[in-house]
Amino acid sequence: MLPRESDRRPLALALGVGLLVAALYLATNRYPAHGAGLYAHTAAEISSHGYALPETIPHYTAEGIPFSYPPLAFYVFALLLDAGVDPVTVARLLPPVLTVAYLVPTYFIGRDLLGGPRRGAAAAVLVALNPQILEWHVSSGGIVRATAFLLATSCLYAGFRLFRDGDRRWLPPAVALFGLTVLTHPTYTLFVVLSYVVAWAVLDRTPRGLLWGLAVGLGGTAVAAPWWTQVVSVHGLDVFTGAAGTHGGIFPGILEGLSVWAFAIVVVAVVAFAKGHRLLPVWLLAVEFAIEQSRFSYFVGSFVLVLAATELLAPYLRETGRLRGEGLRASRLAGVPVAVLLVSGAVLGYGGLGAEMTGLVGPDETTPEFIDDHDVEAMAWVETETDADATFVVLGDAAEWFPSMTDRTMLLGPWGVEWRGSAAFQAHLYGYENASACPTAECVEGWLDDVDAEPDYLYAPRGPFTIRGEPAVNDALVRDLRESDRYERVYRNEGVEVFRVRTESN
Repeated sequence: MLPRESDRRPLALALGVGLLVAALYLATNRYPAHGAGLYAHTAAEISSHGYALPETIPHYTAEGIPFSYPPLAFYVFALLLDAGVDPVTVARLLPPVLTVAYLVPTYFIGRDLLGGPRRGAAAAVLVALNPQILEWHVSSGGIVRATAFLLATSCLYAGFRLFRDGDRRWLPPAVALFGLTVLTHPTYTLFVVLSYVVAWAVLDRTPRGLLWGLAVGLGGTAVAAPWWTQVVSVHGLDVFTGAAGTHGGIFPGILEGLSVWAFAIVVVAVVAFAKGHRLLPVWLLAVEFAIEQSRFSYFVGSFVLVLAATELLAPYLRETGRLRGEGLRASRLAGVPVAVLLVSGAVLGYGGLGAEMTGLVGPDETTPEFIDDHDVEAMAWVETETDADATFVVLGDAAEWFPSMTDRTMLLGPWGVEWRGSAAFQAHLYGYENASACPTAECVEGWLDDVDAEPDYLYAPRGPFTIRGEPAVNDALVRDLRESDRYERVYRNEGVEVFRVRTESN
């Protein structure tokens, strides 16, 4: 994956756009978007165990959560923590770096599959600016997901070289990269597996190709064996099967949740397939219908758009010009589609992201911050002024960071609970979402009963906050808690109020 002379400017363009997006994110987010508190707490547990895998991550629900996550990104996080870097700083700075880095394999995939550096740059620019892809990678969750995407896209490039060119030198990198992907995130592992099946079926449907694909799969699984064998020995195989159905799983349903934009890309893919193109249309359709998370279909869709511009629209313009006797002009027009994609993607896409991230077009739904200065201040008070064994229910998305920043137990929340099975995950997810939106204390208590949560304290946001990234305001609940005989306010700032739950003993 070494650049040629002809790659320098197109690759620099793609990376330049990625750097501008990273800079925009950092300029508009003083705190990390979304949540990485569980990641930070997990990394701290790994460090405290001497870099051995812990069995349980405490403080996220009363029972804690089984440590069954693929651990690679957490080890990187733990190393940064041990180097003295603040966890919030890691969560804010590392993901943008990774979102720029994964544009390198993205560019090379586009260059090779689409037939040229400019086309590769166009695809990479579309990926760099896609809000659905960015939301999960440039935000703090990108500590894991952007790491996985970098490894997955690199593994895909190695696989395409293996199946398309028959170059067995790419087999060892493919095995290593697949193993590292397995060690980072299960959904990205699924994406790689599905993509390899498509590549084999379209590019090299031979026994040799099948053996190479199996070698990558089995070899990568062996690379990851020290992790998954320990998890199975401690928690059993059920920990994986139980978690598999909590985030959409595989084959979520044909056209389920398919947006107008995604549907348009599917139509383009079908047209391209009818015109004789195979790999990219089949790849898009397989990903669209097999994986619920839309960021993967948008990634493949970026290549399909460039394919449509260069192999469908450009020939049409050329042929139209030829029939009109305008050969030279037609030749020039045929180059317009890629230029339009590059310019519109870079200018309009960046402008749209800027308008959203700065709040010019309403609440920022791509990179919402889960915590702010008020939360940091309130959590510092909790850490110093409450008993170490105190339990809390935290309403709103600040909950995700709460155990990491306070070292206190949070009784309600879905983060990591998928490893305790679908029933527990759904109970905590619905309980958290609905309790956070409750207008009264009685309503909150009803949802807490569903998960048998009896907290010592209730942490309630004042003014604007978010619930699973969606904007919310719930001052009615704070007023009701103040008036309730069961709750005693023990802390207040401009954005948070903390209430002690009165019992007969206190």
